[in-house]
Amino acid sequence: MPLLKIKALNETTQLYVWKITETFDELFRSVALKDVSLARVEGMKAESHQKGFLSVRRLLMEAGYNDFDLYYDEFGKPHLKDGKHISISHSNEFSVIVLSEVNIGADLEILKDKTLKLAPRFMDVSHLVDLSKEDLLRKATVVWGIKESVFKIKNEIGISFKDHIFENSFNLVDKNCTVELRFNNQVEHFDILFDFIENYAFVCAFEKSKK
Repeated sequence: MPLLKIKALNETTQLYVWKITETFDELFRSVALKDVSLARVEGMKAESHQKGFLSVRRLLMEAGYNDFDLYYDEFGKPHLKDGKHISISHSNEFSVIVLSEVNIGADLEILKDKTLKLAPRFMDVSHLVDLSKEDLLRKATVVWGIKESVFKIKNEIGISFKDHIFENSFNLVDKNCTVELRFNNQVEHFDILFDFIENYAFVCAFEKSKK
């Protein structure tokens, strides 16, 4: 069944997961698209991107919305017309959306060796000590997802994954951690939830309210 999971992340936040098993034609026939979305699909060169885009629209339908309820701001961040917060991610054969009453950012990443090789460029590698080879890859991928998720919330020019977004120490079994964004002489805090879906890491960041 393509709709793999609906999960409550907390009292106000739901995760929807779609495993893409359909052909492009099957997905295309199952959704209604506004003109700008149709143009985007037709302009995509890779069928995997087209199917990711269309499967996100199927997830919207599962959540009681459709493509006409979704729009993007000038920075490319998605919004729903009713004001509910949404974050979108897709990677290879999976797509996810997260809907929430609070500001969130979500990311889905396939586990691949390249992420671990690039780890010194985006994270504090001291967080990777004393881990098995499998957990090294899993943790590096989660950290990359953390950085992506926080950036999706803030989406400000100049933010560096390594120089501005700092994950506090965490264990994979905890499936949560906290993060600081130190940027423009300000420090902002985020709560993180993460999990694994087959050979993918899913991460969701929640912006802490400022006191």
